[in-house]
Amino acid sequence: MASVFIVEDDHQIRELAVRALAASGHVVRAEPTAMAGLQGIIDTTPDVVILDLGLPDLDGGDLLRMIRAISDVPVIIATARDDEGEIVRLLNSGADEYVVKPFSGAELEARVRALLRRIDSAGSARSITVGGLEIDLRSRQVAVDGVATPMNRKEFDLLAYLATHLGAVVPREELYAAVWREPYGGADKTIDVHLSWLRRKLGETAATPRYLHTVRGVGIRLVDPS
Repeated sequence: MASVFIVEDDHQIRELAVRALAASGHVVRAEPTAMAGLQGIIDTTPDVVILDLGLPDLDGGDLLRMIRAISDVPVIIATARDDEGEIVRLLNSGADEYVVKPFSGAELEARVRALLRRIDSAGSARSITVGGLEIDLRSRQVAVDGVATPMNRKEFDLLAYLATHLGAVVPREELYAAVWREPYGGADKTIDVHLSWLRRKLGETAATPRYLHTVRGVGIRLVDPS
């Protein structure tokens, strides 16, 4: 099934969720505080996170933004706040689903399964191989010539987007909108900086490219060097 990480400070709710999800075959881990939860998410790279909002050390909305800075893991908000405006704000901040307390273990497990189905149907490709480059879209891990190569969030997002458009010249405006979620600024050097970092990790330079080829005045193309 899936690996699920729960961040919930209420002992009874946490135990209910853990038991219900484990009984359905999921691998479940849980923490009662925001910072312990964040570290656990980083360490275990779960398939789904269930996040309470009323945490003792940090508001769950703030933790959601911290998670989104490092990971695209699907997040289900578990909250007693049923205000529509609050729910919309959280969904716009990066949550994928929400469940309002009190909820049953069966409802929570159904929400997890439904979310995973949506993700699977939205992108059946789990990994992309280009020459000696292996990109795992689910775990957000990259290997170059068989060597694991750590990348930050934007480096991975940039590489993954180019890989899903293999061989095509992707305009810089499209990259900026898709990866940075902002309108493109013609004088902005963000893309150039991240491309430079990415090339270094791929073992190439702009002058001697292997994978990343710049088409001057148009955009960037990822190619198979073989």
